[in-house]
Amino acid sequence: MIRFATDQDFETLLSFYASIGRSQTDYFQECVEKGCDILVAEEGGEIIGSAVVNWHPKYSLYKKLNIPEIQDIFVAEQVRRQGHATALISFFERQAKEKGHTHTGISVALTKEYGPAQRLYFKLGYEPDGNGVTYDRMSVERYARYPLDDDLCLMLVKVL
Repeated sequence: MIRFATDQDFETLLSFYASIGRSQTDYFQECVEKGCDILVAEEGGEIIGSAVVNWHPKYSLYKKLNIPEIQDIFVAEQVRRQGHATALISFFERQAKEKGHTHTGISVALTKEYGPAQRLYFKLGYEPDGNGVTYDRMSVERYARYPLDDDLCLMLVKVL
């Protein structure tokens, strides 16, 4: 089941992320304060995944074209490849369409660990936006050096 997160879910989400070595201490509260929605995937009453829906993204092309962005999709390792990420994305796309958006955006990091996400996003109809790679949602400069971390991303769009 996919649903919007409640205040009561934040502690569970923080524990969820801490179990995989990611500290998100104030992240979810900051997301809500910025007008984002947080989605959770549940199975058997337990949170097994989450995603953030940013209705006012930082990336300039998305801002200019009023394209909301789904960010930070995560599904627990033991339940991957069972359709939970697809369900989170589909829920977001329906919400975006209901709000009158014609496109949605998603980004994906470039390292091997994100290979399954890269394949999934393309399978779901997301395509590169044609502006190359970004670092922290800013276009990279030719010949400049950037850390190969989660902020080095390819920005993708999908027509709804």
